[in-house]
Amino acid sequence: MIENADSIEFALRCAAGIIRESRKGVVLSGAGISTPSGIPDFRSTNSGLWEHANPMEVASLLSFRYHPDVFYEWMRPLAQKINLAEPNPAHLGLTKLQNAGYIQTIVTQNIDGLHQKAGSEHVLEMHGSMQTLTCIGCFRQYPAGNFVKPYLQNGTVPHCPDCDNILKPDLVLFGEQLPVRIWLNAQAASKSCDLMIVAGSSLEVLPAAGLPMRALENGAHLIIINKSHTYLDVRADVVFHEDLAEIIPLIVQYVFTNDSHL
Repeated sequence: MIENADSIEFALRCAAGIIRESRKGVVLSGAGISTPSGIPDFRSTNSGLWEHANPMEVASLLSFRYHPDVFYEWMRPLAQKINLAEPNPAHLGLTKLQNAGYIQTIVTQNIDGLHQKAGSEHVLEMHGSMQTLTCIGCFRQYPAGNFVKPYLQNGTVPHCPDCDNILKPDLVLFGEQLPVRIWLNAQAASKSCDLMIVAGSSLEVLPAAGLPMRALENGAHLIIINKSHTYLDVRADVVFHEDLAEIIPLIVQYVFTNDSHL
């Protein structure tokens, strides 16, 4: 439930005005945009994934090399949730803004593919994707489709059909570099945008957390929508500490109402 309706309405008007003036908007999305779709985030108290597991033991590149079965066992419940998840009103709202030309690029830290499922284009997946797997032996890449069902249903660890080595999902694990081309494109988009919208990111994980600073340094506006505070709240034009699935549709409604009145 949204509180402080008067101040929220003023913030909605401000955000809508900024977005309507934008022609090169960039969104930086984090786990918070997908929690309304039933996908847990990593750091929330009591519910975050790292509350119950050590990331270096279950989701690091080093641990995967020696104990891929541990990774796959830990990942399976999350993969099942991702497989069933549907885009929520926040994803759909951003797609509407992109289709209208206000947003050009979506940089996401998420691996769930919900932006694409909502119809968004030019999505830069900073932490990779679950749509493909790569063999750790022969490095051949495969679409995930043929391996998903036996893994989700029975926990079957995927092996390379050619050399029988383990297949690794094309996700960025701890200790692994970001995809270089995607990172360079994300930097370029951030440096040339006239607006950055932070949607569901606490801005605690580098290097993605530095992208809004690149935007600010080049004179862009900044809108932050995240339940918890971020280090850039004091620099933002507008800040919402509300549920993204409620706020983003309202922002979109204000944007497409000429006089900013509902």
